[in-house]
Amino acid sequence: MKIDLEHSSNQIYKRRLWNHRIGILLSVLAMVVGVSFLIWILAVLIINGLGAIDTALFTHTTPAPGSEGGGLMNPIVGSLLMVGFATLISTPIGILAGIYLAEYGEESRFAQITRFVTDIMLSAPSIVIGLFVYAMYVANVRHFSGWAGSLAIALIAIPVVVRTTDNMLGLVPSSLREAAFALGAPRWKVATLVRLRAVKAGVVTGVLLAVARISGETAPLLFTALNNQFFSADMNSPMANLPVVIFQFAMSPYDNWRELAWGGALLITFSVLGLNILARLLVRTGKN
Repeated sequence: MKIDLEHSSNQIYKRRLWNHRIGILLSVLAMVVGVSFLIWILAVLIINGLGAIDTALFTHTTPAPGSEGGGLMNPIVGSLLMVGFATLISTPIGILAGIYLAEYGEESRFAQITRFVTDIMLSAPSIVIGLFVYAMYVANVRHFSGWAGSLAIALIAIPVVVRTTDNMLGLVPSSLREAAFALGAPRWKVATLVRLRAVKAGVVTGVLLAVARISGETAPLLFTALNNQFFSADMNSPMANLPVVIFQFAMSPYDNWRELAWGGALLITFSVLGLNILARLLVRTGKN
């Protein structure tokens, strides 16, 4: 009781307490403002997008200008193909590069440069990557294509997988590595069969987060895959995709086009939300 009285009479203690309370209050207010805007955006998206969710959305192609009805079958298939191939490209490259950085990051100058370039690519605007692929690939083959779109978004996904794999492998206790080395295991087996297996849930989480990251990218696809009003599974030709269709339909003068844009935005939002929930579940499973 005597200590409490001394503290209450201490001006420094009072000032620090009030600073603490003001800081907590400002933090809570900032959180409330951010969450309020997020809830507002999701509410508007759900209200406007639910009306477009029906069977026609998944079974009909995009409508011609001025026509009624239509759906998003061709951009949905196009997005799935491009994101799928981008994942196939980025996953092995990202995981192997992450293993190399985790094993040799402190010993090799090349590994340090690779980590630096990875950090730059993580923060690079996606439109810059789209322009790069356009200049290096599209301009040389002289046509837009789904392959160009997959390459562009794969370049966005690779650094995410690399950084996640590198960070996850860094969490493996050194005693586990030392025990494997003591048993005579070579370094490549320790890296792949011991360290990587110990954090496989975290690595898979990184892949899912990379997929969520590239699912809604629009700018790179404008310069690479462009768009296609008709259904096409030919990856060597211009291909429809949800982000670009949403971008074009949202600014159109046709009511059904704008409704389809809201429906496509809702699809992407809930797909990304589902991937993030799955990633969190995998992280929790890995910890248990």
